[in-house]
Amino acid sequence: MKRFLTTLALCSAMFAGSAALPLCAADAAANTSAEDVLPLNQRMAKTVPEWISRGVMYQINLRAYTPEGTLKAAEAKLKELADLGVTIVYLCPVFVADDDMDREFWSPRQKKSGMDDPRNPYRMKDFYHVDPEYGTDADLRSYVDTAHKLGLRVMLDMVYFHCGPTAVLIDMDPNFVKRDKDGKIIAGPWKFPLLNFESPELREYLFKNMEQWVRDYGVDGFRMDVADRIPLDFWETARERLEKLDPDIAFLAEGIRKENQLKAFDLCYGWRFSSPARNVIVRGASARSIRDYKEKFRKARPIGGDRVIHFIDNHDISNEDHENRTEKRYGEKGVNAALAMMFTLDGTPMLYCGQEVCDKNRHSIFGSKFGCMVDWANADSDEAKRRKAILRQLIETRNSRPELTFGELIWLDNSAETDVVTYLRKLDDRQTLILVNCRAKPVSVDVRMPDGSKRHFDLKDHEFVIE
Repeated sequence: MKRFLTTLALCSAMFAGSAALPLCAADAAANTSAEDVLPLNQRMAKTVPEWISRGVMYQINLRAYTPEGTLKAAEAKLKELADLGVTIVYLCPVFVADDDMDREFWSPRQKKSGMDDPRNPYRMKDFYHVDPEYGTDADLRSYVDTAHKLGLRVMLDMVYFHCGPTAVLIDMDPNFVKRDKDGKIIAGPWKFPLLNFESPELREYLFKNMEQWVRDYGVDGFRMDVADRIPLDFWETARERLEKLDPDIAFLAEGIRKENQLKAFDLCYGWRFSSPARNVIVRGASARSIRDYKEKFRKARPIGGDRVIHFIDNHDISNEDHENRTEKRYGEKGVNAALAMMFTLDGTPMLYCGQEVCDKNRHSIFGSKFGCMVDWANADSDEAKRRKAILRQLIETRNSRPELTFGELIWLDNSAETDVVTYLRKLDDRQTLILVNCRAKPVSVDVRMPDGSKRHFDLKDHEFVIE
């Protein structure tokens, strides 16, 4: 009754003075809160598990991560990640991939890769088991157990927008996939059969799938592939169910749908950082565009609903040719400048496997031929030692300054906005000033502080200041 009265009062105020005053759709009011009728950017986003807010994420493409390409081999490297300061491991899909050789159902990138392997990890055959290429179901349980002992959380990559052409769920129920009026399976943009979310039985099948990994394996959260193309109410119901098993569960959306963080997701993908960062550092665009993209993203979303993972590399970006790896395009110092922003902006930083050793090898999610794996021999190089030192410094700084995790982001004007990004992170009486020179040249800059005063800095090429 209290919720109804609040809603009615708010709606009455909205329609005051109107010639035909509606009763604010009384039949819907009983299920609508005052919050629900506010504009989206005035509503509050959901709260986030602290381990996500404080987290340092690390994505692993198993095929590229070790020569063996298995969960067991990756498990042996977990301590290295913990020692570096990583707190969250996110695995690319480890479930049984479809082995159908009919290239009609291969994605364009899969064909172009030259791997000649039908098993695309984003084209599932069986959502309920680990692909033998990576090991066994027991190996995944062991991986999660070892991660937890080291203080790490584990997130799995769930691919529910589509499946493989010989997926076991198609035989279970023909209605689990979308079909045209003649009963033919409808393929999506990557040539894969689309799952039918109008089927309650399909939804239940997927809910139980996620519940299995949480209940029986101790998985801490999920990255949801192509999340925005799947009905939001599916994700919201999934969260409600999984929170009964683990109240601390976390959801990461590969997407930027404005409503994602109202109820379902804790984080969205940070394309609105990675793309402008690349344009600025690699292509010479104005450094001001990073601020502009971030602000436009924030203003269109619920309050606190602009949380993202900040990255400049991932399995999609690295899935290009050898000459286009991030480390080569940005250069060592350019990557460091981007890392400084990733670890001090509002959100969760995400490293991609091999980034800590300045890896330049081509990677592919479609196989490991042609030497497509992390060059771990580079770990002993001077550049890799410098990179690890910078990462440890950034992680230690982020851990010791709560304003970098929970504080307000305040953009600061400066005299060289085409070259330098400047902002404050502020929490109560604590604040940290950040400057990042996005250019491969020295830049002198005056920064206007919130009180109107100016501070002068002479920055070396790609130098960053955190103070």
